[in-house]
Amino acid sequence: MSQQLDLAVIGGGPCGLTAALYGARAGLHTAIFEGRYPGGQMASAYLIENFPGFPEGVLGGELAEKLEKQATRFGAEVRYQPVEGLALEPELAVLAGGERHPARAVIVATGAEPRRLGVPGEVELTGRGVSYCATCDGALFRDQRVVVVGGGNSAIQEALFLSKLASTVLVVHRRDQLRADLVLQERAFANRGIGFAWNSVVERIEGEPAVSSVLLRDTNTGATRPQETDGVFIYIGTTPSSGFLPAQVARDELGFVITDQCLATSVAGLFAAGDVRAGSLRQVVCAAADGARAAVSAHRWLEGG
Repeated sequence: MSQQLDLAVIGGGPCGLTAALYGARAGLHTAIFEGRYPGGQMASAYLIENFPGFPEGVLGGELAEKLEKQATRFGAEVRYQPVEGLALEPELAVLAGGERHPARAVIVATGAEPRRLGVPGEVELTGRGVSYCATCDGALFRDQRVVVVGGGNSAIQEALFLSKLASTVLVVHRRDQLRADLVLQERAFANRGIGFAWNSVVERIEGEPAVSSVLLRDTNTGATRPQETDGVFIYIGTTPSSGFLPAQVARDELGFVITDQCLATSVAGLFAAGDVRAGSLRQVVCAAADGARAAVSAHRWLEGG
């Protein structure tokens, strides 16, 4: 068992890094537990244009690096250990790296994972043409045909990014209009390299040994048609990374953690912030704001206020 922390932050995305920054600056012995790399999903974003203070935008990886440096500058530790669970008795403790890490207060900032389509061929061809990160894998599809599934901000941002690499980009959306911000829609519609399959869903992903086509179904008529493609990039929402939490932590029907206005959960001393909590706007700036609020709330709770 390691020495007791004042504040343990689970998750090293923009929310967790900001929480650790605020915790460390308040004089709390603070540690971040992150199983992969700093920044979370933000680190894989090519360009973030709506984070305040960067009029020309900022690379996701660059912003992640800056946030980590800022948090560690004030004394926060970053422990690159995957979290296996959270103990509530006899005290709060993060279970990570085969050890028990007790903490007086804990902030869950684990974010969310890309939602899967759940269609035949998706799992089998993941890494062989199926991807959830254009920034990570887009270069593998230079001068090839790709399909982007989704109609929100992430889907259109990644379609625009892929249009710089791929020969053609086809956006497949189950409705007849996009949900993305208007400025992104305008860019996509003006981009000659991007086409649209409206009122369409992917029924199956095919190929051997790699993706060669998808089967599309028209949501109005039910008719199906094959669409040749070399890659499929999926952006249809997220699933909260909350499965490691004990049953005593209240969650909604989708698994997002329920909190009060101070971001306190149903368990004393446990707070949740960012994309993992119910009601989050799921934007980088909001995740950072959540991290600050959770850290301040945790500090006040520790002081008995």
